[in-house]
Amino acid sequence: MRNTLIVIALMLSFFAFAGDMADEFERNATGTPELLQKGAQKHWCPVCGMNLPMYYKTNFAVKLKNGEAKQYCSIRCFADDYGNISENIKEILVIDAAKEKFTNAKKAHYVMGSQAPGTMTAVSKYGFASLADAQAFQKKYGGEIVNYDTVLKATLDSMQTDKNMSAEKKAKMVYPMGEKIYKSVCKPVDPSAFEQINAMKAYIKDNAVCGELKEGQLQAVSLYLWEVQRKSAEGYSTISVPEGAKCPVCGMFVAKYPKWAAQITYKDAKGVQNSVYFDGVKDLMKFYQKPEKWGKYKHINITQVFVSDYYSLKAIDGKTAFYVIGSDLYGPMGSELIPFESEQNAKTFMTDHNGKSIVRFSEIKSSMLK
Repeated sequence: MRNTLIVIALMLSFFAFAGDMADEFERNATGTPELLQKGAQKHWCPVCGMNLPMYYKTNFAVKLKNGEAKQYCSIRCFADDYGNISENIKEILVIDAAKEKFTNAKKAHYVMGSQAPGTMTAVSKYGFASLADAQAFQKKYGGEIVNYDTVLKATLDSMQTDKNMSAEKKAKMVYPMGEKIYKSVCKPVDPSAFEQINAMKAYIKDNAVCGELKEGQLQAVSLYLWEVQRKSAEGYSTISVPEGAKCPVCGMFVAKYPKWAAQITYKDAKGVQNSVYFDGVKDLMKFYQKPEKWGKYKHINITQVFVSDYYSLKAIDGKTAFYVIGSDLYGPMGSELIPFESEQNAKTFMTDHNGKSIVRFSEIKSSMLK
């Protein structure tokens, strides 16, 4: 267990160091941060769980009519939560990136698209109470000075693209890391017992559920529990691969590659329901098009096809999914067909990863699988 945490800590240290080297502008609080939320969870964003003081200069907050306050790591998380709180908002605030104090968000000046790093969004957005401070920041880091309505519209317009970007990073590294830590050193946690991720994160930390974790490790565990385990419990299921299951096409152990997992359910000649698992859509399609070629499956009746949505890892109906082909992303068996539940997500991925086209299940030909 100790060795596992040491390796993960080294990985997190590397990525944190690489980020600091790339980001000349520091987003963390240089003094004592102003935290408007109450309770043990006040240090973390209620939407994504990120540490508020670490991303303080992009913080947003709302004061609600019922006397409560919510504080976010970014305008993106505020915009994501807006539909849940819009009828109860009394005041909207943003951190003045120069003075590091909250100011009225609707009266602030925003520098959008500067060289300073964004938080939860590809296009950075920093607020300033003073136009002169915004202009000084713009002179140093570039970008465009806009008002509240413009910056909020830009945030909403790019919301899905930014979510997809975050989802890809989490699926590649954060979820697997969080799962490994949780299963290695943590006591059981029921994420459905909490209303917000920051409350769950505070519980894990304050009760030493996983022992002593660094912030990055705590965030990975929290995201795994909140976005994978909780969704699974609510019917947002992933493909559960038996430990010893081998892909009938290539012979690889599928459980080693959960984000690429695919599944076919079938009835055999006696009418018995069973499943076979694959380490990618490519091998699944080779099997689907000619099951008798792969051993004992000559007289089977295929009943369902499941693939893993690339961004969410959700188990989706393979026959209704959208597949990107020819991208620069490789799976366990090289070039892959990348599945998505929504066409918009497939289009976003195709743009980001130089995909050649989007196809539906019925359009996948054997020539595409070579």
